[in-house]
This record gives sequence, structure tokens and C-alpha cells, in this order.
Amino acid sequence: MHAIILIKVLLLTLVARLSKGFTIASNQRASTQRIPSSRRLAPSSSEASSTSTTNTAVPVDTKKEAVKIFGRLAEKYIMLDALAGQCCYSGCSDCEFRLPGGGYRMADQSSARPKWIPNYSMREANGKKHETKWAIGLFPHGDEKLNMGQFVQRIRGIAYAPPLGGPSVSASDATIENNDTAEAFFVLLVGGEEKLLSKKKFSKRLKQLANGEEGLTYAAFQIALGL
Repeated sequence: MHAIILIKVLLLTLVARLSKGFTIASNQRASTQRIPSSRRLAPSSSEASSTSTTNTAVPVDTKKEAVKIFGRLAEKYIMLDALAGQCCYSGCSDCEFRLPGGGYRMADQSSARPKWIPNYSMREANGKKHETKWAIGLFPHGDEKLNMGQFVQRIRGIAYAPPLGGPSVSASDATIENNDTAEAFFVLLVGGEEKLLSKKKFSKRLKQLANGEEGLTYAAFQIALGL
């Protein structure tokens, strides 16, 4: 009887030890199959929240980029063709639009901040001569033809002044962030399938975009760009 009881005790002890060993081995196998956090393809929720704030690119403000372009081309001063095209500007001696000492009668306007991109490259009237920023900055060598890359490069090289209209952009913040807006303006100016922009084409397209006015204001500039 005692011998039977002793055998049962021994068997129970053996079974308990075997069961414990199996549990330990199973846990060890499970731990070796976990993917290390450094090898995960997708971050955990906590990791995602921490990386989203550090890796997210700041979007470019398209309207401010437009102001940076406009402020490089706009003028505080503009000569207006008050003659409405009635004069041929050929220096006729009996011309009713000429001044006694030479030159032509032509109205002009001034603004405290750059307000217009004039649609002419240069005008002389009332004893004054006005050569525009865009003519000097974009076409310094005369009536050359610019491709898109040259146009963007020269736009970047023109000094910026905070213009009248659009969101506020100071001179210290006027660095052009990307070329998208300048390139869109180039495409708008050349039109169709043309790839090159001349001084004459620039002037003609400005007048069209300004709806026949002598200068393009920021409001018209913004509309033309679809902003």
C-alpha cells in the first residue's frame, strides 16, 4: 500500500516538472519571434505622433509667393497714356499733344508703395524718362528672348519691396521658397505652345492681363494666376 502511494507521488512530481519545463520553453520561443521596434515597417501610435511633428514639411503659402513676385516687378510710379492712342509719337511739328519745348503731354501717378507693373518698358513724357524695373531686371541686354529658367533666375535677382495688395511680406522674408509661382507666371505670359518670352511679348501680355489698363495691379495679378 505504501509502495503504491510512493509511486503516485513520484509520478505527480515528474509530471509537474515536465509541465513547468514546457511552459518556460514556450515563453522563450515566443520572445525570440517578436519583431524589434527598430525593424518595424510602420511606427507605433506613440512613435507616429512624435515623428509627425518633426518630419512634416511646412506648406508653401502660394499667395505670399505671389506677393514676392509682384513686389519684385511693381512700381511706385507710372506714366499713363492719357492720349488713349490718338498720338503716333513720331515727333510731328504740329502735334497738338506735344509740349512747347518738346516731349508729350502725359499724365502720371505715384503711390507710397509699389502698386503697378507698367505694361511699357520705357516712356518719356513731361520732361521725364521712366524705364521700368521689369525691363531692367528681366531684359538688361535689350530685346532678348528668355526661357523659363532664365526668367525665374532673373526674377529672383530683382530687389523686392513690399507692394500694395496681398498678404504682408517684409523685405527680410521675401526669399522665394520655390519656383512654382514664377514658372506659372512665365507660362501665363508666353501663352500657347511658345517657350520663349521677349520684351515685346511681356509688354503686350501685361496689357491684356490688366484689361487694357496701363499697369497690372496686385488684384489683377492674383486673378490672372488663379489665386
